[in-house]
Amino acid sequence: MSPPASKNNLPTLEGHANPLAYAVNERDRSTVDMVRVALEHKQAMLAFQPIVVAQDPSRVAFYEGLIRIRDGTGRVIPAQNFIPVVENTDMGRRIDCLALELGLAELLVEPSIRLSINVSALSIGHRGWLAILDRGLASDTTIAERLILEITESSAITSPRAVMEFMTRFQERGVSFALDDFGAGFTSFRYLRDLFFDVLKIDGQFVKNIHKDLDNQVLLSALASIGKHFEMVTVAEAVETQQEAAFLQSIGIDCMQGFCYGAPTINPAWRSQTRKAGTG
Repeated sequence: MSPPASKNNLPTLEGHANPLAYAVNERDRSTVDMVRVALEHKQAMLAFQPIVVAQDPSRVAFYEGLIRIRDGTGRVIPAQNFIPVVENTDMGRRIDCLALELGLAELLVEPSIRLSINVSALSIGHRGWLAILDRGLASDTTIAERLILEITESSAITSPRAVMEFMTRFQERGVSFALDDFGAGFTSFRYLRDLFFDVLKIDGQFVKNIHKDLDNQVLLSALASIGKHFEMVTVAEAVETQQEAAFLQSIGIDCMQGFCYGAPTINPAWRSQTRKAGTG
């Protein structure tokens, strides 16, 4: 006898009346399993993307280290495919710990670079993550001034007091902080004033086709003005064309990041130079 149909005449799948909900649940479960296996086998690495000086794009201001994992087939999986599923779990803390550990190791072996690493506000009070940060800063006196910690706008406003105390503590030691994806959420200007971020990264949704989008020109110009008012270095994210770059330069954006100037790579130029020097 056939199983009873649900009220909307759709068959029930493991308790889900809606096949879409079932598919989403299965996808998330598969993602969690993929991340767990990758972490157990240490199949994780950073991909590095340059952030260039707007008025002279040949100069790299710093790099962003973006966490990547390898799946069972050897494919390199970007963070956007798994972070949203695990960010609020213990696995999210493990990923933040690993990203920081990898970033600090890179700063230690390559003194010529400055590097930003993403961290959730949920991790800044995590004992293991803090221990990794303390060890890294103690390993080399130049690391603090070359490290930038990126906290997303949405993450920062979940616990502004904790973020404020954390930032004050480590800014005193020389670490810089970037507010990531600015404009994508609902940051209170009071928090923006109180948190004292060093870098303001403007969300890429305002940058796409900015040279011909009058509405976004007004919005992005306002966001850039806010950054300058609070004495933050402004970075426009997701810059893909020279036309977009030209407009950003015209309104005084400090730095730019995007495929126009380099895709994230797990084989950055300095590693190739080091290998060449070693074989010379």
